[in-house]
Amino acid sequence: MLLLSLALLLLAGPAPEAARPPAQMQADEYTRYELLGPETSQFRVVYDVTATSAGATHYFNPIRKGSEASRESVTDRMSGDALKFEIVSAEEARRTGLADAEADTQYIRVRLPRPVPAGGQVRLRIDKTYRDPASYLREGDEIAFVRSLGIKRNTIVLPAGYELLRCNVPSQVLTEPGGRIAVSFVNSNPEQAALSIRARRLPQ
Repeated sequence: MLLLSLALLLLAGPAPEAARPPAQMQADEYTRYELLGPETSQFRVVYDVTATSAGATHYFNPIRKGSEASRESVTDRMSGDALKFEIVSAEEARRTGLADAEADTQYIRVRLPRPVPAGGQVRLRIDKTYRDPASYLREGDEIAFVRSLGIKRNTIVLPAGYELLRCNVPSQVLTEPGGRIAVSFVNSNPEQAALSIRARRLPQ
């Protein structure tokens, strides 16, 4: 009987591995940074992204180290519906679908409204506010926004009543309908954009 059992195990082969979730893939990334009052060191981050991993049921968005996140929300851009999400650790992110989650990093884990279809997509808008005095600070009568940006398409909106003094990345400078100045650029280099913007309050 023992020999028969061993033979059956050999014929059956190794036990199948548990199905692994698909590696996270995305496209069409765009980030808008709205600088709030300089005394707060806060800026709103609106991140548009398209989840493209076939079969995925969650999408993971990292909370950048050194930044304090608040006021998070996620929207399905097709329907406009609010989506459920949780703030999870790197360990929990790896356990539930993000195999390459970075240690000591928290993630916004978004429950997708439907699994990503093969060859299809799910379009998301992730809205959050960061407080980061190292990135957004006041220096004398000027304010500075200094941050490395990995997303290729970005817009930085100055606080109301401020004018742009300097920007180290070739950009398009526009005035928005409410009068705020927007600095928009596309980073065509493979490296992150080491952005440095300085502005000052307009005379009253």
